[in-house]
Amino acid sequence: MSRPIVALSGAATDAGLRRSLNEDSFLSVPPVFLVADGMGGHDRGEVASATAIAEFAPFAGRDSLTIDDVREALHRARIRVDGLSGGSQAGAGTTLTGVVVADVAGEGYWLALNLGDSRTYRLAAGHLEQISVDHSVVQELLDRGELSPEDASRDRRRNVITRALGAGSDGDADYWMIPASAGDRILVCSDGLPSELSADRIRDILSVEGHPQAAATRLVHEAVLHGGRDNITAIVVDAVSVSRRGAVTADDDPGIDSDTLPREPVGGMR
Repeated sequence: MSRPIVALSGAATDAGLRRSLNEDSFLSVPPVFLVADGMGGHDRGEVASATAIAEFAPFAGRDSLTIDDVREALHRARIRVDGLSGGSQAGAGTTLTGVVVADVAGEGYWLALNLGDSRTYRLAAGHLEQISVDHSVVQELLDRGELSPEDASRDRRRNVITRALGAGSDGDADYWMIPASAGDRILVCSDGLPSELSADRIRDILSVEGHPQAAATRLVHEAVLHGGRDNITAIVVDAVSVSRRGAVTADDDPGIDSDTLPREPVGGMR
């Protein structure tokens, strides 16, 4: 049986120009492509991000994962990150975002997940779309129409997140099941990247760099040159080939529930 998605990826990370410690961690090995950003305002952010990623490392080399695989790994990660708090009030914390390869009735899908304000995007047919929706105070204000996109980029609350792994949060992750197509390019990044580069510039770099490693390296390099005020991590994943075997319904896989039915990504460019 062929893999549901044959993927090629590249990754890059940098501490930036203002921080001596890189609190980002990542995993970029098929079928898992995840970035975790340790929360710098809390205890041991770098340990929290590495702890979350470590729960997904045993999946490396598998053809695909199920939603239950992901949920169980997140549950284990939450327990371990909560255990890092050491009795402090807030404790260690981390964001987590990215995609894993899923097989739905023999078809290749991106199973995207998100907790926090790190981001997952997809470039398809020249259009860059943000798949994840930020869990942040500023995003909530945007959604309620109380803040404009222009003001949001300058708002001093933009780094205040409303869900995370650890840090006293018990918020659930968001999930999206997205039909994959050959030629898809996925970007998974910590918030240090979109804080420095505009959506247009991110799209341009993803469009012109042929190899995913070259794209990831250039994205991080340019973000550093534009200020590098935070840790910066980028994973770029290309769908080289995708298995397709006809229409998919919820009845085809009992592991898909109403929250993860195959559909187009929610949330536009933010």
